[in-house]
Amino acid sequence: KILHSEGPIGSLGCCGWVLVILSGIFVFFTFPITIWVCFKIVQEYERAVIFRLGRITDRKAKGPGIFFILPCTDSIVKVDLRTVSFDIPPQEILTKDSVTVSVDGVVYFRVSDPIASVANVTNADFSTRLLAQTTLRNVLGTKNLAEVLSDREGIAHSMQSSLDEATDNWGIKVERVEIKDVKLPLQLQRAMAAEAEASREARAKVIAAEGEMNASRALKEASLVIAESPSALQLRYLQTLNTIAAEKNSTIIFPLPMDIISHFMRK
Repeated sequence: KILHSEGPIGSLGCCGWVLVILSGIFVFFTFPITIWVCFKIVQEYERAVIFRLGRITDRKAKGPGIFFILPCTDSIVKVDLRTVSFDIPPQEILTKDSVTVSVDGVVYFRVSDPIASVANVTNADFSTRLLAQTTLRNVLGTKNLAEVLSDREGIAHSMQSSLDEATDNWGIKVERVEIKDVKLPLQLQRAMAAEAEASREARAKVIAAEGEMNASRALKEASLVIAESPSALQLRYLQTLNTIAAEKNSTIIFPLPMDIISHFMRK
């Protein structure tokens, strides 16, 4: 039977009530001594689940603060409500496209229902850790390598919803799941690096070819402008001399027009 805070509470029966009354009489007559046993204190971050003759006495856990129990018939189990985090050990997983990867993660959870976490599962913390490992393997087994590497947030949300639904009957609330690291085989890393390098080289060649094409078009347009104005060539010549002189060169080359050279060749 699955118990929740809103679930039914079992009856003690006639014999149970007789034992409870006898326990109360015993506490009454030994009051100065049993006072240290009857009063219990739980911290702000804790709750106490009280069992009376093996049955849960209340729909709601006790605490925080001080409360009263019967020492002969009552026993308590303290539950910590603080958020707990743990690492999922690296899991060797075969993806949908038959690639073996090693994936680990971290899970954050807390106890939302102290009664259910005590009555419905032997060890809620250990059970949640085991379930997180199997859930990680099941979720990643439905993904291919590209999705595992690029969609970590989606995988984490899918794991969180699956864990939260599975641990609801245990009184556990899964607050967050994160994928920490995805380790690929060394041979696959080299192959992916070579593929990325080849892709970058191909893009670089395309960009260089486009630059050469644009430069040739610009030179063609410049030659047409210079051909229309002879003085533009002289200005370009002076600009070139200025650039050479700025570099502190000791050698300067003076270009001569072809019409002057052809005049001397005729003579």
